[in-house]
Amino acid sequence: MVFAVVTDSTAYLPEGFADRHSVRVVPLTVRVGDREHRDGVDLGPAELAAALTARKDVSTSRPNPEEFIAEYRSLLDAGVDGVLSVHLSRELSGTWESARLAAEEVDPSRVRVVDSRTTAMGLGFGVLRAAAVAATGAEGAEVEAAAVDAAENTRSFFVVETLEHLRRGGRIGAAQALLGTALAVKPVLHVHDGRIVPLEKVRTTSRAMTRLVELAVAAAGDRPVELAVHHLAAADRAAELATRLDELVPQASGCVVSELGAVIGAHTGPGVVGVVVCPGKL
Repeated sequence: MVFAVVTDSTAYLPEGFADRHSVRVVPLTVRVGDREHRDGVDLGPAELAAALTARKDVSTSRPNPEEFIAEYRSLLDAGVDGVLSVHLSRELSGTWESARLAAEEVDPSRVRVVDSRTTAMGLGFGVLRAAAVAATGAEGAEVEAAAVDAAENTRSFFVVETLEHLRRGGRIGAAQALLGTALAVKPVLHVHDGRIVPLEKVRTTSRAMTRLVELAVAAAGDRPVELAVHHLAAADRAAELATRLDELVPQASGCVVSELGAVIGAHTGPGVVGVVVCPGKL
């Protein structure tokens, strides 16, 4: 492989995908109470959901530049010509900045750092497309273009079970959260311009799930697409959503399901379900 691909734990790649596609994953740090964990390594979705349900303080922090420096040098010492490092939106985390500082320290001519302007499998699909192109022996510009194109054209939609976690994270005010809970409002969120923002509101969980399907079908159109369903502590609901999408988006090359970690999970809480639509195929 001429170029190696690096990402971070917020890509939420399904189990085994990183190894299968030779992608290196640098974890973010998750603090639960006074203890620190590596996202997806020391702390998984089940532990995260339990901590949030127990109303423990959960926060995340970016990897420090030294972690990226070690990863980049390891790959370059192993003989790759260069590294493409693709990360979640800088609007959501300082991870991209850490990677950029590390690239400057190691060799900016050989390490390219990309802000995907998204997260979860919106980021993950971009990473996998880049890895597929890198596996053909392509050079850095082509590998980077594959990641950027996939991330830019991906649509991501989420529905949360409660507004409380958004309130705690400062995404909405206390009055909005209280009113939404009283009215049983289920907000539909999406990723827009690098941020997770409200798209619309619906009144029931059933309607919210239907709306996710409608949005995904509209985003897919009649072109080939790849689909991913995310959730946190809502496996049955996620499986139902994936089944409905398989039926209604026949041009998709299957639908992967993966559970969310701390970066999105801390703001959305247990019960969140989402869908990611990426045009094209690996």
